[in-house]
Amino acid sequence: MKIGLIYGSDTGVTEEISLKIKEKFKNYNIERHNIANINEDIILSFDFLIFGLSTWYDGDLQSDWEAYFDDFKKIDFSDKLVAIYGLGDQWGYEDYFVDGIGMIANEVIKNNGKLIGEWPTQGYEFEKSKALKDKDTFFGLALDEDNQYEETESRIEIWTKNIIEFLEKNYK
Repeated sequence: MKIGLIYGSDTGVTEEISLKIKEKFKNYNIERHNIANINEDIILSFDFLIFGLSTWYDGDLQSDWEAYFDDFKKIDFSDKLVAIYGLGDQWGYEDYFVDGIGMIANEVIKNNGKLIGEWPTQGYEFEKSKALKDKDTFFGLALDEDNQYEETESRIEIWTKNIIEFLEKNYK
């Protein structure tokens, strides 16, 4: 299985998280790419995609994702597995917490992709989020490096373990 970990990062934190996630997939062929430097052909060359981004200000996508988003919305994700992780600030932007996860997830779903890697909302304090699949579940891994940085390592560990178990059960 060919895995693409595609991220966008303005401050370097999302890129750093991508490295931590890649380390967890040590037994897999995983390639990291910055969304600023790829196109649809590269995205579609992978069987399983992990998208990473941060949410800025009042629910804006990270700048490189924002620049690519119109093209992203045209990609047919049929036969693709997709997981998403996102960074946000649940207390400073409690009405927009990790909205980017939801924005990406909705386009993947709309364009026939299969999402995996849901994450529980328990342990977070926010008002609203486009990243919600339902009231108890985010579409992907939600990280808050501003307010809960001490939780990041364990959240990545659990999330990647769950995804790897899913892959081994269904795709080996």
